[in-house]
Amino acid sequence: MPYNAEISRANPGCFLFLVDQSASMADPMPGDSGGGTTKKSEATADVLNKFLQNLVIKCGKGEEIRDWFHVGVIGYGDSKVGSAFGGAISGRDLVPISEIGKSPSRIEERNRKISDGAGGLVEQRIKFPVWFDAVANGGTPMCQALAKANEIVSAWVGKSPTGFPPIVVNVTDGEANDGDPSQNAGALKSVSTTDGNVLLFNIHLSSKGGAAIDYPDAEVGLPDDFAKTLFNMSSLLTETMQTLAIQKGYKITANSRGFVFNSDLVSLIDFLDIGTRPSNLR
Repeated sequence: MPYNAEISRANPGCFLFLVDQSASMADPMPGDSGGGTTKKSEATADVLNKFLQNLVIKCGKGEEIRDWFHVGVIGYGDSKVGSAFGGAISGRDLVPISEIGKSPSRIEERNRKISDGAGGLVEQRIKFPVWFDAVANGGTPMCQALAKANEIVSAWVGKSPTGFPPIVVNVTDGEANDGDPSQNAGALKSVSTTDGNVLLFNIHLSSKGGAAIDYPDAEVGLPDDFAKTLFNMSSLLTETMQTLAIQKGYKITANSRGFVFNSDLVSLIDFLDIGTRPSNLR
């Protein structure tokens, strides 16, 4: 099976996130345990910022951040599609992880609960770097976002034709309002390196509600046509990703796709860990 190319500073990997920033992303997260106070846009921003922080740490050795990955965050909403980074890297489509690590737009202080060692929890103040802010405004130009992703990863593959294929993760809560995204998704997934085709995964935070579904292998049980469209747009998990998902307790088959429906924050963090885990990091 493909998807085993070495990822190194000489041959880095590519992660590209497409983030729905339409008005409905201001709605509460599915299954929000905070009484509906957590907006989808805010939860998405927190999860992606945490992912970036963890990736910086993973690529760090001493004072050095090794450029094993280049990462982009493309926002789409209010009839606009473009880089969603803030601060010094604002406007850039793909940024080496070392530059991301050095360039958060700000550092926030937040509280988190940790074990007190006696079965209880205590609050701890932490520093939380922010590269990407929550936005919720306008419509859902998903077709344009997928076309933009195609441009970005095609240029990347042109420079890294033998590398690990780019991984694109699309986070959305609603139906595209600029056409059927299936064709654009198919064109994106047809881009390839010698190690395999571009991987497209989808996180669906449905505005229609419904029970959480993680990594299905068929569209049976999905509640509406748009969920089915996103499922069919999604790539199969690689063998390495299947193994990791099983280790985390998910029910996985050889046909499981990189698609989750109405998952909570813990599952979304798992999804990013599983969906962006390459097979061979050096």
